Amino acid sequence: HDLWLRYWLAAGGIDPNKDVSTIVVPPPQMVANMKVGNMDVFCVGEPWNEQLVHQGVGFTAATTGELWKGHPEKALGLRAAFIDKNPNATKAILMAVMEAQQWCEAMENKDEMAAIIGKRQWMNVPTADIIGRLKGDINYGNDRVATGTDLYMKFWKGGVSYPFKSHDSWFLAENIRWGKFAATTDIKALVDQVNREDLWREAAKDLGVAAADIPASPSRGVETFFDGKIFDPANPSAYLDSLKIKASA
Repeated sequence: HDLWLRYWLAAGGIDPNKDVSTIVVPPPQMVANMKVGNMDVFCVGEPWNEQLVHQGVGFTAATTGELWKGHPEKALGLRAAFIDKNPNATKAILMAVMEAQQWCEAMENKDEMAAIIGKRQWMNVPTADIIGRLKGDINYGNDRVATGTDLYMKFWKGGVSYPFKSHDSWFLAENIRWGKFAATTDIKALVDQVNREDLWREAAKDLGVAAADIPASPSRGVETFFDGKIFDPANPSAYLDSLKIKASA
């Protein structure tokens, strides 16, 4: 979410390294910190954006799906040593996550899903703070309401469960952009080292996932952002060169 916020600010001509101060706050504490004036803007996953609106504290300027349509969100990460030592457990974890994703994808399961994650041991928030955006209904909180949009979180269809290497390349490029990684970082080599899409494919086949639901390529191809910028995973340098605001100048 740090990268979403930085991208949005930079697209508007604001240098996140120079023009503003950024802080790290746990998601459940976002709304409370906004209430007491510790922050003016935040970028976070749901349900905290909806909670902000419901409590009359602020509004949603834009959803991340509006910044980058179909962008990746959460990732499942395991240590290489664990995978090497526990290949069967690794596959079982992947298969369990895939089954959960397929269940979460079904619109008829959204109400039950919202009730589950709203419980005290999880989000500990009212179901009303969760269900709307889970179904694509967005109350932005500034007299703008959108219903039945496709901006809800996807869990399975369209290959969203699959770890595209091209997406990893963008995240690395953005970290280079903001000086978190050296400009000399070999993006492809690093992605190839840590992205185990082969394990996803093996688990998917064992789970009986249809061949049509298994991406043919580890790249989703060229991505286009809300400001018209284009990222070609085959040429991250061209993308970085096209950016006006960056730390890696």
